[in-house]
Amino acid sequence: MELIALLSKDEETWKQVSGLMNHGEWEKVIILGGENAKKFSHKSKFEFIQVDFGNKIQFLKDEFAKKLKGKISGMEAALSIASGDGKEHMALISALINLPVGIRFAVLTKDGVVDL
Repeated sequence: MELIALLSKDEETWKQVSGLMNHGEWEKVIILGGENAKKFSHKSKFEFIQVDFGNKIQFLKDEFAKKLKGKISGMEAALSIASGDGKEHMALISALINLPVGIRFAVLTKDGVVDL
């Protein structure tokens, strides 16, 4: 299963994504983020897709959908929205559902990676 993770401006939240990458078994990792997220690094391989968080929500949703189309091979993907705000979350979830791709929210806890 692919992991799709949103990285926003608050770099403290990036630790959750890094932990998911470390402890999960992912076929592919796709990171979506703005200009500052380009500096995110990890020992595991991932694909970075830059988006413009300054866009209005409808345009952001369309940008997510356009840039994710054809990148998810299965019927569903794990999704981390530990980083970001409501507008970004709504746009990404809406884009995935409309592709259509099912989502499982993934979070790293003290017990390991958990699907919510």
